[in-house]
Order: sequence, then structure tokens, then C-alpha cells
Amino acid sequence: MASSTAPTIDANGITAPTFPEVLTWLQGQYRSIYGSDVYLEPDGQDGQFLAIIARAISDTNAAIIAAYQSYSPSAAQGTALSSNVKINGIARDAPSASTVDLVLVGVAGTVITNGIAVDQNSNRWALPASVVIPPSGEVTATATCTQLGAVMALPNTINKIGTPTLGWQTVTNPVTATEGAPVESDAALRQRQRVSTAIPSLTVMEGIVGAVASLPGVLRYAGYENDTSATDSNGIPSHSISLVVEGGDATAIAQAIARKKTPGAGTYGTTVETVTDTYGRPMPIRFFRPTEDHIQVELTIKALAGYTTVIGNAIKAAMANYINDLTIGGAVLLTRLYLPANLYGTAESATYEITVLKIGVNGGGTGTADIPIAFNHVAACLVSDVALTVVT
Repeated sequence: MASSTAPTIDANGITAPTFPEVLTWLQGQYRSIYGSDVYLEPDGQDGQFLAIIARAISDTNAAIIAAYQSYSPSAAQGTALSSNVKINGIARDAPSASTVDLVLVGVAGTVITNGIAVDQNSNRWALPASVVIPPSGEVTATATCTQLGAVMALPNTINKIGTPTLGWQTVTNPVTATEGAPVESDAALRQRQRVSTAIPSLTVMEGIVGAVASLPGVLRYAGYENDTSATDSNGIPSHSISLVVEGGDATAIAQAIARKKTPGAGTYGTTVETVTDTYGRPMPIRFFRPTEDHIQVELTIKALAGYTTVIGNAIKAAMANYINDLTIGGAVLLTRLYLPANLYGTAESATYEITVLKIGVNGGGTGTADIPIAFNHVAACLVSDVALTVVT
């Protein structure tokens, strides 16, 4: 029996008696006053009254424990977690709009003020307040969709100038837009908080990756370093770093890299942003936006008792979601796909049997070989890319 109804804080954290333990303690105290023969069973008035008090004490203890744990990012929830992560210099992401890097071509010196680009679905994409076409006649700028949420734009589909400007000639998006997101979940915020602690780390590369990962809108990222005197297997030049970043503002990413990288270290990538250092000198910063490798899945199943088309749609969605959650540069391994294909852990998995599973990439033929993904690519799969054949 518990010796007290109050929570206890020790080296192992905070604990409190359970409801049965609190009730037993109260019953013992009650009997010490009114005698051991007093009737305190649940069907008696006194027993019910003590149960009400025990419930109130247990609820209070639970609130105290929740308040105690809210001081830790690993246990805090909601508003408490939002307050905690401010210590790391980050904040919960609000609902966001889709973003995309646009290549603007025009006459050198042209100033595009509050420019708008339009995609083939008439969605409007807002450029930064002011963009200047450099002497090269081409500049990359990150545009934001004027509509919140997951607005998709495939490569080369944002190709209309919504605000005609003298000297601005063409616009296009070489890569797929990064879709917007709802309010950041507690789980995602905790993960970002853990990454943010790498910003003041002892190794420069960890600090660069941590700084980029903490930027608003950044979804997936990968960092590579070649500290040798020769170009490595990924094509990264000697004594250079390369970051692959999905989402986030291109200028902010370049600034974060420039602030953290060591003098003399080169940057490698196809996206180039010019950052001005503390001495006013322009410094080009290069990084990659991930290129999507579209994965096709060919799946044949034998229907058993209880199988329905709803289950078939769930299989296709589970496989697409699994592939889309792979990390940048993460290979698509055939054997790993059996887990989502079997709807592992659900009752529906017993309603069918997999007979054929093949995968392919970028419209090529399907087979049973694993699909390697380049360091600056990412696997992507639509539900419609999963071809499901059902046999009986």
C-alpha cells in the first residue's frame, strides 16, 4: 500500500500512486478513524465517496506529472512543446504553402517587383518582393504558392508570367514543387528539435546540416563531404561539401551554408545562390534540389476470403507512402516492399497472398532487382504508379 497519495520526484523522474493504491490508502485511513469493521465496498455510500476522492487525487497527480514532463521536449505536447523548442531557436511550423525554385530569364538589370508566375492549373506562385536579373540573364528564385496546402507542380509546368514586366522573358520550374503542409505535428517538431542541437556541434558538417534542417519549409535533406584530394564516387570535387535539400527557401539555405562552412571549402550542386559575405564580396553557394526518380510497382495478388477492392486500394496507398517516405539517396529494396504490400499488422493482410512483386524506375521495365538511387535523387511514387492485378 502506498505511504502517501502525493507524487514523488527522485533520480528516476516523477512517479505517483495509481488509483487503486490511492483508494486503498484512503480506505486504510478511514478504517483507522471509524474502525476496521466499517463497510467500504463499491456498493456502499462510504465506499463510493472514497472512490470519488481517490479519483480526484489521481487526476491531480496525472496533471502534476504532465506538467513536470512538459519541461522536456521528448515528453511535452502541444503548447508546452512549442514553448520548449524556443530554447533551440526554432518554432513550430505553421500551415505552409508549396514552394518551388523558378528559373527566370530576361534582360540583365531587369527588376521584377512582386512578380507572379502561373502554372498550367492556373495556380499563382509569388516571387520574392524584388528579383533582379543578373548580367548572365538568368536567375533562380524561390516562389511560394498563394494558396496554402499541398499544391503540386511537376517540372516545367510553371511557365506563364502572371505579371508582365518589361525585360522579363520566360519562367520555368526545372524541378517538382515542394508541397505545403498542415500545422507541424508534435512528432515532427520533436525530430526537428533533436536535429537542431547539432547546430553548435564540434564538427562543421554537422553544424551546416543542423542549420539547414532547422529552416522553415525544409522537409528532407542530406549532407556529403569530400575531404580527399580527388573527386569522389558521387562526383563531388575534392575538399568540397554538397547538400541536397528538399523544400525551404533557396536563398535562406545558401545563407545558412555560407555562415557555417569553413573558409576555402567549396560547395557543389546545380542550384546556385550568390551570398554576400561580411566584407561585401559576392560568394556563390551551390547545393542540390533532389531529382525525383519515379518508381513503378507491378503487384499480383491472389484474393482470399474477405478481400475487397477497398483493401486493394489500401495496398496501393501503403506502397506509395512507403516509397515516398524514403530518405534522399535511399535505395528502393524489393524485399522491403513486401512489408507495406502485406499491410503488415492489419487483419486485412489475411485476405490475400502476394504472387508477383516487381519494380521499375522512370518508365523502364519492371523486374526483381533493387533500384539504387543517386545521392542527389529521391524515390517518388504515385498511387497510380502501383499496378495491382488480382487473381482468384
